[in-house]
Amino acid sequence: MPREAFRRRKLSLTSLIDVIFLLLLFFMLSSTFSQYAEVDLATAGAGQGAVSGTPPIFLQLRQDSLSVNAREVPFDALAGALAPLIKGETRALVSTGVQVTSQRLTDLLIALRGVPGLSVQVLVPS
Repeated sequence: MPREAFRRRKLSLTSLIDVIFLLLLFFMLSSTFSQYAEVDLATAGAGQGAVSGTPPIFLQLRQDSLSVNAREVPFDALAGALAPLIKGETRALVSTGVQVTSQRLTDLLIALRGVPGLSVQVLVPS
């Protein structure tokens, strides 16, 4: 019985290209390019003075607490605690602890963005 010679078949890349195209189409259609929220950050200029004659509000953000002018405040009651302190244009100075996550700081900045008449400065620990 003579053995037939082994014949190599050429590998077709057509099906591989089809699969890559389908994956590309799937990921293009299933991804979103919208942003959930944006927080505007501006750098302080050299020699900027106070916004007005009102004293600033000091916010101290820690990993598990938030205090306004050295009084601990629940996060959801922040707007109510700030309302009596704001007179015209008021500046808020935010100090963060070392263990504070960027998400927690972002949540605070978003909450402060909704308070009218308040400009926010974040003090970065060194």
